[in-house]
Amino acid sequence: MRQKIGFIGLGLIGGSIARAIRQYFPDYEIVAFDKNKETLALATQESVIDVAATTIDDNFHHCSYIFLCAPVSYNTAYLKQAAGYLHDDCILTDVGSVKTNIHREVEALGLEPYFIGGHPMAGSEKNGYVNSKAMLIENAYYVLTPARGTAREKVDRYVKFVQALRAIPVLLDYREHDYVTGTISHLPHIIAASLVNFVRDTDTKEELMKNLAAGGFKDITRIASSSPTMWQHICLKNKGYISQILGEYIQALGRAKDLIDREDEQGIYNLFDSSRNYRNSIPSSSAGPIKKAYEVYCDIIDEAGGIAAIATILASNNLNLKNIGIVHNREFEEGVLRIEFYDESSSKRAAELLQKFRYIVYER
Repeated sequence: MRQKIGFIGLGLIGGSIARAIRQYFPDYEIVAFDKNKETLALATQESVIDVAATTIDDNFHHCSYIFLCAPVSYNTAYLKQAAGYLHDDCILTDVGSVKTNIHREVEALGLEPYFIGGHPMAGSEKNGYVNSKAMLIENAYYVLTPARGTAREKVDRYVKFVQALRAIPVLLDYREHDYVTGTISHLPHIIAASLVNFVRDTDTKEELMKNLAAGGFKDITRIASSSPTMWQHICLKNKGYISQILGEYIQALGRAKDLIDREDEQGIYNLFDSSRNYRNSIPSSSAGPIKKAYEVYCDIIDEAGGIAAIATILASNNLNLKNIGIVHNREFEEGVLRIEFYDESSSKRAAELLQKFRYIVYER
């Protein structure tokens, strides 16, 4: 019998999982419901889904998996509607970055034998189905939080399914998941949003801060461009852990302020040295939450053809560029042109070539 997968919600993550399933399991039938009719039309047109459901209806009968991919505050509401289409071999899952609420609702509804929470730790500051892509979850950690009543056979089956989609499954208790993601995901988004608003509120009349914002500021605040609705829901659903974590982080900021107030030279040095060492110990593979960038920064003459000349040198030596662009400020690397590669060997080879042609190069 042909396998059927159901999606309730088809945004960035749901769309990316659906695309990955279509890529690796082209014969599977995919049925999807989304409030946005344009999303369903596009997904149908692209042959990502087979059936566009206008409601959660009988199209969801006989699914092997039903993915809840709506915002976290809506997923719990959809549980009751999905419950009528569950059967012994069906796995009900979600993709939300908060797990406690939905697990409690699953327990209240008696759906534990069917439910395995899911959280692909992949995403983008962009959102919506139009930005989805199959490779989004490739080599990304995919956290699974089985309910207490879920059979081991189902857990093993889901683990293999995640692996088949080229993601990396990690099994966690849902409470542990919410504390961990509250620290490494939710807190950074709050910091980024607060920092951007702080700069906006304290900027000069000429908006010097905004116009002179350099790479460091842009790097740390990139995620402030994420969906405000999504992060509103996440903060409300994980408020207990987030409040606790924020309190502890505010204390850490207070300790940093104290070091500066006391002009504690060694303490200030240790603050940056210990953070650098720990940051550098974070896995740099694509599986880790922080992906390593292989970058070269290069001074170029501000004249027509400057970028083309460099691109020609690299292309003639069979070096594939991942990204290239002008940096409009000069920080520690004193570079103007940023060139990103897919691997370390390419970035090192590029640096050698450009230096050979007497360009000033800064590796990162």
